[in-house]
Amino acid sequence: MSSQDFDVLIAGAGIIGLATGYALLTEKPGLRIAIIEKESNPAQHQTGHNSGVIHSGIYYKPGSLKAKNCMDGYKRLLAFCETHKIPYELCGKIIVATSEEEIPRLEKLYERGLANGLDRLTYLNAAEIKEHEPYSAGIKAIHVPQTGIVDYKEVCKVLCEEIVKNGGQIFYDERVTALIDHESDVAIQTSNKSYKAQKFVNCAGLYSDKIAKLQIPDLNVRIIPFRGEYYELKTTAKHKVKNLIYPVPDPAFPFLGVHFTRRVDGLIEAGPNAVFAMKREGYKKSDINLKELWDSLSWPGFIIVAAKYWKTGFGEIYRSFSKSAFTRALQKLMPELNKSDLIPSGAGVRAQACEKDGKLLDDFCIEKQGACIHVLNAPSPAATSSLSIGHKIAQIVLDIKVEI
Repeated sequence: MSSQDFDVLIAGAGIIGLATGYALLTEKPGLRIAIIEKESNPAQHQTGHNSGVIHSGIYYKPGSLKAKNCMDGYKRLLAFCETHKIPYELCGKIIVATSEEEIPRLEKLYERGLANGLDRLTYLNAAEIKEHEPYSAGIKAIHVPQTGIVDYKEVCKVLCEEIVKNGGQIFYDERVTALIDHESDVAIQTSNKSYKAQKFVNCAGLYSDKIAKLQIPDLNVRIIPFRGEYYELKTTAKHKVKNLIYPVPDPAFPFLGVHFTRRVDGLIEAGPNAVFAMKREGYKKSDINLKELWDSLSWPGFIIVAAKYWKTGFGEIYRSFSKSAFTRALQKLMPELNKSDLIPSGAGVRAQACEKDGKLLDDFCIEKQGACIHVLNAPSPAATSSLSIGHKIAQIVLDIKVEI
């Protein structure tokens, strides 16, 4: 097989891998970098199935990697879109409390937003909620004007163009099969070629743990896939949603709950749920990979998580198969929504990192091992944060001291 040498090799042409390549070439023009991707096009999985929200940073614990990278990434993303004429809109959203018990959690979110630098947050009463979203109902809400929408596949298209324009290379249909860290360099074998690089960056998303295990056999993290299924509003019902409507999230569960999202293409999405997927790229209920299913079921951490959240899990599965149950969940935010307003839409699969002791990683997780850097957990708001995360990884690659 042919062999190619690079300064930096990146696995994964999702938005994190592309942002890393872009940052490296921005920081050090002339660097010999390549991105290898197992699919025939970029952004085919988590990035390509993203609902397109530009997150403000209101949800994340101050000082966490999510908070810091979201705030920085937000600014970088808007500047990138402005520079490259990528359409986006800061349409704002409301986070709605529908019961008294949710109000303390809503107020905690407000305080987090202020701590993270959001200066135009406002509380809404029941009447003011109607002014923003006439069909939504709640007793108190937060209006977050900084939230926006964008097409992340379009962002990735421009990132690819910029990488190639600046001398980087992107190779498709290249699945990583072996990795050897020689300290002085890293040897990577794919299905078609062999590569050598001074540094290797693993941005493989749903398969990031698999690649990391090629170097770290006793890795304490495993990716557990969760499918998020969406409905969309029929054309005759689109008027019921003006922008974005979110519930107050349950702090015990690492997902934001079903919500309404207006996308830049005009589509109104409703969802997602969070269903354990029986295949890492299992976008349909019928998608099963027995080996990957066993990898999840046999992981001690997953057994602990399943025992802890089984009631919630069965509720999500029930909503997956019952349109009526899915509609009822959405009706908490919008009582006038009808089951007939909804038609099945797409789905995405989230790569949720789970440690052996049952801890579901909430924050971003980036680990450096020898000449390799592994991005082991990059859930939402990773797309919003991507240019910041890419910048941080570039600094690590170039041996600039930075907090991982």
